[in-house]
Amino acid sequence: MEFPLWFQNAIQRRLDHVSARIERHPELRRCRDEEGSAFQAMFSGVEMTQLPAFMEWEDKQHFTRALENERLYLQGMRDGAQLVFALLADPLPSGDELLARSKKTEPTTVKSEDGAEL
Repeated sequence: MEFPLWFQNAIQRRLDHVSARIERHPELRRCRDEEGSAFQAMFSGVEMTQLPAFMEWEDKQHFTRALENERLYLQGMRDGAQLVFALLADPLPSGDELLARSKKTEPTTVKSEDGAEL
């Protein structure tokens, strides 16, 4: 099921908005600062000629994870929308309807002469 372009754009704008908000979140900013400090401590004694190759690999690895997360998010949105459309097309019965159905399908019990159910 392909969604209209306006819907895809709306989802992309929402993702961009949430990403920007996360980027400015104080706790996450503190975590990024700690990560940067740990990175500097880890590579303080490393020969700087090897550092660009590692950083290039790391950038590619992060980019790949970001693409995977974006696709997972979009698939989750698609699945959620399909679920909503399916429920709107064939809504679940109300509690009263379920009770009425269950009463119709309950087995009838037969009692013997001594009152025991058969």
